[in-house]
Amino acid sequence: MRDNGTAGEQAGQQQTFSPPADGDADAAAYLELFDAPAQEAAPNATTAASEIEFPGYVIGVGASAGGLEALERMFEPMPTDLDAAFVVVQHLSPDHKSLMASLLARHTRMPVTMVEDDMRIVAGNVYLIPPGAMMTAAKGRLRLMPKSPHGLSLPIDLFFSSLAASFGARAIGVILSGTGSDGARGSVAINDAGGLLLAQSPESAKFDGMPRSVIATGLVDEILAAEEMGQRILEHIRQPLSPSSRDSARVPPPAERGNSLEEILHLLRNFGGINFHEYKPATVLRRIERRMQVRHTPDFEQYLHLLEGERGEAALLQREILIPVTSFFRDPESFEELARTAVARIVADHADTQAIRIWVAGVSTGEEAYSIAILFAEEFERVRRWPNFKIFATDVAQQNIDAASAGVFSEAIIAEVSPQRLERFFTKKGGHFAVNPEIRQNIVFARHNLLEDPPFTRMDLITCRNMLIYFLPSAQERALRRMHYALAPGGFLFLGSSESLSALNQDFTATSSKHKLFCVLRHASLPIELGDVGTRGRHNADAANLRRPLLGIPGRSSDSQAIDAAQNLLLSAHAPPSLLLSEKRELTHIFGGAQRYLQFPQGQVSLDALRLLPAQLVPVAQALVHRAQKDGKSICSEPANFSLADDSVERLRLLVRPLPRENGLGPYLLLSFEVVPVSPAPGSAEGMRALDLDVETVERVSAMERELAATREGLQAAIEELETSNEELQATNEELMASNEELQSSNEELQSLNEELYTVNAENQEKIQILNRLNADLDSMAMAGGIPTVFLDDERKITRFTPQVKNIFNIRDGDIGRPLADFTHTLDYPTLASDLHTCVASARTLEKEVRGGGGKLYLVKIVPYAALAPRSRGAVIAFIDVTSLHDMRRLQAILDALPQQVAVVDRDGMIRLINSSWRDFAKHNGDPRLLRSGPGSRYPASLRASRDADSATGERIAAGLDSVLAGELPRFSLEYTAPGGNSRFLMQAVPLDSPEGGAIVSHIDVSTWGPCNG
Repeated sequence: MRDNGTAGEQAGQQQTFSPPADGDADAAAYLELFDAPAQEAAPNATTAASEIEFPGYVIGVGASAGGLEALERMFEPMPTDLDAAFVVVQHLSPDHKSLMASLLARHTRMPVTMVEDDMRIVAGNVYLIPPGAMMTAAKGRLRLMPKSPHGLSLPIDLFFSSLAASFGARAIGVILSGTGSDGARGSVAINDAGGLLLAQSPESAKFDGMPRSVIATGLVDEILAAEEMGQRILEHIRQPLSPSSRDSARVPPPAERGNSLEEILHLLRNFGGINFHEYKPATVLRRIERRMQVRHTPDFEQYLHLLEGERGEAALLQREILIPVTSFFRDPESFEELARTAVARIVADHADTQAIRIWVAGVSTGEEAYSIAILFAEEFERVRRWPNFKIFATDVAQQNIDAASAGVFSEAIIAEVSPQRLERFFTKKGGHFAVNPEIRQNIVFARHNLLEDPPFTRMDLITCRNMLIYFLPSAQERALRRMHYALAPGGFLFLGSSESLSALNQDFTATSSKHKLFCVLRHASLPIELGDVGTRGRHNADAANLRRPLLGIPGRSSDSQAIDAAQNLLLSAHAPPSLLLSEKRELTHIFGGAQRYLQFPQGQVSLDALRLLPAQLVPVAQALVHRAQKDGKSICSEPANFSLADDSVERLRLLVRPLPRENGLGPYLLLSFEVVPVSPAPGSAEGMRALDLDVETVERVSAMERELAATREGLQAAIEELETSNEELQATNEELMASNEELQSSNEELQSLNEELYTVNAENQEKIQILNRLNADLDSMAMAGGIPTVFLDDERKITRFTPQVKNIFNIRDGDIGRPLADFTHTLDYPTLASDLHTCVASARTLEKEVRGGGGKLYLVKIVPYAALAPRSRGAVIAFIDVTSLHDMRRLQAILDALPQQVAVVDRDGMIRLINSSWRDFAKHNGDPRLLRSGPGSRYPASLRASRDADSATGERIAAGLDSVLAGELPRFSLEYTAPGGNSRFLMQAVPLDSPEGGAIVSHIDVSTWGPCNG
């Protein structure tokens, strides 16, 4: 919601609408803004629909170690009729082929596809990131880019951030099992865009690092077990988008919102002391409607009732509006400019005893405050000076202050902080980085409301980045006036890239317009209102009576510039030649042509002003400077003639004046050269003591100077030796630091590789389980089929066989791995080896009937693996016992040779077998398709239903057959006359001698046997 700092500091600062008489005026003014046409979309608004080619939801799923099991559990109950697409992002090893597509396809009916570059997103599909790639979403398509081989990669953060930017409120983020913190920052982006954010419960995750990191942001909408997420996603998708999610600038009309919206804002004010009336209305609405969508409340009135009943929901809504979005060194070019100009100048202008004061407003979770502290620490090291400095880091949200104070950040900051800075200013603790105490001890974190609490004072730098953009214009101006008041003369203001000074342009000068860095023009404080300071919670007429200028008179910068020009003109015309010296006697400024009293020797240049004076002036000036620094009073010398660098002689009086220490000014000295006329007036300058230096004293001082110079040379030699030793130690230390960085980098790469290998191992374990199940199924099938089968590898060695093979080959269980040719068998098959070779070479199946032991007949079937897997050269040989089939064929041939009509029926009277005479008779007697008297028909029922035969005869035959089948008669026979009276037949039914029962039925023509005996 807001880039640097909690939008809440802005919200908390929202007290501008302190009503003059009663609180309702505030509400009325704010609601009028809701009714006005929206002119500006809030930052990070949902992408316009015209830019989204895929109109449905996109569900980004982040998983790492242990994620395979969680993905299977999530997709197993997932509905397939969703208007949504799933994109799974994992940490995959680039050196191993991923099996995820085939494994995941077993747990969902949706198509599972490995992503290719620029692939279009289609609803009802599951897309998987390929190994060795990073992925983003843009305009309804998935884009791939190569993964960097070095450093830490965060593919989930990258994809989630692009998902939020492209799909806005239609983005859904799901974080499953995994180590580390990848996905945490991307989840913040999804939440900020109005999308749904789900995390697997740490208790159900095999590795809880990633879920806990996302949960720690406080932005997760639901914490669920993996199998429960499908129903929650379905509920979210089927709920209509809120109006502001479709149009980020839309504000509902009064008829739609009623008074409930104002009551919601009032409730939040009472809950957290934050006045959200100072926010741009569209921003507030978008965050409220997002919570309404998460809680399934269709209107403001129902959501108000929910807020009144659940205190926890009020806390969640406040945090929703105060989303902390920040990072280390955000906008690196801007921070480089800040370090190059503002930080360097502030450090240069402050003596070691002067405190540097910085205010970071809207600090959020602390990243910007620590970034500023690091810049100053680096500048101190560069100039080899360490002044005192203090950073006041403030925010309106206490939870942000607590997080920032801890100074502990996830490993995701590796993408924002350079390895050198990580090594120098942070300490690695497990999967996190802690800020070193030398940085932390210089920062004071405190809860502060920029618009309601009194501002700080005498600040050298104020940073307030990407916070003003969420304020109404009136609140923006008030905040800027407060920061102008808080800045010391020459102080800097650092704003966000989308912010401006608006009405206060004339009160600042732009140090860098591009990077929003400004320097204050301070000749008078801008007026701020007492009613704004320290009146939090006052909403009555007294607040209005307090509104009056606090400090200063509004001045114009043009008048100030004219005054400066006049002062410079007077100074150059009437001031004596002078040198401005620092506490260390370094020359900092030259006035009135004093450069003619200086001489610059060859070689290394020193800024020690006394070394730049002519030799005759040095002892006098040195004595004066020493006394002035010691006594803190102005002092002058007696007039004397001095030879200058150009061999001229002037009669001079030297004056040294300490500058007053006002506005934090350091102990500076002003050394002036007053030219005295040849006949000077008696007496010395008023208010100054004269210093009488005779020749003896001057000579003595000169001797002491020479002795001091010799001492200094000895000290310098010792210092140089120490510096040489220090450089050697520093070089050794740098080597150790480099080695440590390499080890740390190697450790991070190993950790990343370990996650990838864990994912690969999980996929392989899943595949092994599948293969084990297939092997078990294959063994069960082989045992159930009872077919002797032997499996051979490329070298014709046995890999496995069914137990029935032992009846054919002399094989034992321990013979796996031996060539099949080593074993004898009972087959009459001398060409087995050559047939096997031919089949494997040609990749064709061979079938052949061969005789075996015990009079058995086998159908030998040789199937080469090459028919199924082209690269394999093995084969499977099955020995199918067809002896019974052969016997059946012989039986059928015998039956077909008989002249009578013969059929075999089972115990239910169903015809199972007929001979050719039966078939011919049926075809010639009205049943050409054998529907009534062919195999599969019930013969007794056909007899009873036949209209062609005498009904009494048919019934007698059917009854007799039933008696034989029931075991009531040993046999049954009946001679009957065929329809038409031309032929007589003898029907016989004889039971089968078998456990299955049944009978043999025959009809024979006996017309030629003699007369019928009835």
